[in-house]
Amino acid sequence: MAATDVSRVQRHRALDRSVERSAVAALVPVLALVPVWLLALAVFWWPLHQVWRISFTTFALVHLAGVVVMFWRPLQTLVVMRMLGARRATPDQAQRLEPAWRSVAQQLGIRPRRYALAVLPSDELNAFACGGSLLVVTAYAIDTLPRDEMTGVLAHELAHHLGFHTVALSLRQWLSLPIFLLARIGFFLQNVAAAATASFVSHSTALSFLGRLIASVLNAVSWLFLSALLASNSIANRVGKRSEFEADSRAVAMGFGRELATALRRVELDNSARGDAAGLSLRDTLVVTHPSPRSRVSRIEALRRREAERLRFSR
Repeated sequence: MAATDVSRVQRHRALDRSVERSAVAALVPVLALVPVWLLALAVFWWPLHQVWRISFTTFALVHLAGVVVMFWRPLQTLVVMRMLGARRATPDQAQRLEPAWRSVAQQLGIRPRRYALAVLPSDELNAFACGGSLLVVTAYAIDTLPRDEMTGVLAHELAHHLGFHTVALSLRQWLSLPIFLLARIGFFLQNVAAAATASFVSHSTALSFLGRLIASVLNAVSWLFLSALLASNSIANRVGKRSEFEADSRAVAMGFGRELATALRRVELDNSARGDAAGLSLRDTLVVTHPSPRSRVSRIEALRRREAERLRFSR
């Protein structure tokens, strides 16, 4: 078999959609989240049940069925992008992002519009895949990465979709919505209770104690729900790093190993130059920590050497 034929076969295999082991393992943090999701849903269901007498089972199934918005392309751009805080690229960003994506699509023989591009306004050098066809790149990455490095990043994110890595992540994001919303409501009410206590009942020891007690209970309940998200994220970090290596392997087979390795070296330099503090947002509570860029680059270079030896042997 000629070297070009071997390369073509490898690329074809890389584009095969298949459920990889990491995609199955990523369901573990989703299952861990289910009990707290049901508890959060119950809080929202109870007042509705008093008015419309809807059963909890029906309410839960309706919410679960709503996960379709994470995978249906028209709703992705309307709902999921807003949920993540992402948006469409500006004309200037599109001039930098879309040529890189077209290069990937052309080399792999796929339609560029089969996947949707989105931009996250962030000064973090990052990108991620979400839903059924969403490729999200930070504004800082668009400004920082040259076109060839961006092709490697986009090929890697495409690999997540091809390996069905985004299914469990999207499920986790959807189940987390009522949990996160309840936590935010609790923190808001806790602040209201604390402010009201300080403003209106500070003259009364008993009422001040009651106000502080209510604020403390609300704060504790809020952290209980938020901790469930963080615990699920911790489990996802343990089982989800394999998906990064699998996506890297696909990107190498696609022919973008060098570009991805160069981009990761840039990420490593950027990370060492600064440290970013995470805020309280849904994306922050669900983001999975990647393996270190250095370890990923080492694996990519090993795969590239193996691929080069295979091509040399096939000549």
